[in-house]
Amino acid sequence: MRLFLFNPEGLFSLEQIIDKAKISKKDARSEIEVLKKSGMIKVKKAVQEMRVKRRGKYVDIKKRVDSWYLNLNFEYLSPLQNLLINTRPLRPNQILKRLTSVGKLKLVIVSGVFIQNPDSRVDLLVVGDNLKRVALDRIVKTMEAEIGKELTFASFETIDFQYRLGMYDKLIRDILDYPHQNLLDKLNLIVS
Repeated sequence: MRLFLFNPEGLFSLEQIIDKAKISKKDARSEIEVLKKSGMIKVKKAVQEMRVKRRGKYVDIKKRVDSWYLNLNFEYLSPLQNLLINTRPLRPNQILKRLTSVGKLKLVIVSGVFIQNPDSRVDLLVVGDNLKRVALDRIVKTMEAEIGKELTFASFETIDFQYRLGMYDKLIRDILDYPHQNLLDKLNLIVS
């Protein structure tokens, strides 16, 4: 449900729904059926590019597949959006707990989807030492599946972040100068 509500212009095939929501094929089919019967989503055929193996070689093919999209005329769309979109998707302590395995954290800032501000440049900023990029990517993918929206995030080693901060880097300034919430600040930045 969140996948469609957070991406109202999106058109998703079964494989994309499985991938983005991190659910089984059986669960995806079941949920699609419920949402379709309720009138919240509609189905249409769309062309999807796929990579398949033929005679030992991978080839790209185009295939027409069923794809689903949000019915913008659904009578309960607004109340559902208020319920699901305007509530906090994850608590700050949950986010910090998940991120503890990615390295020695120095600064964690949330914005965007986490504080209901769609105009933010990033949803999550992580600064630390010896950051494990693969672990961070995996954690962010899990949060995306729970929230139902692709997250925009940035991560920096502490020294790189401090250099960018000192140089008034536009991305860093945009994060710090606009609404955000500090979850962890061991750098003692004086920001709200």
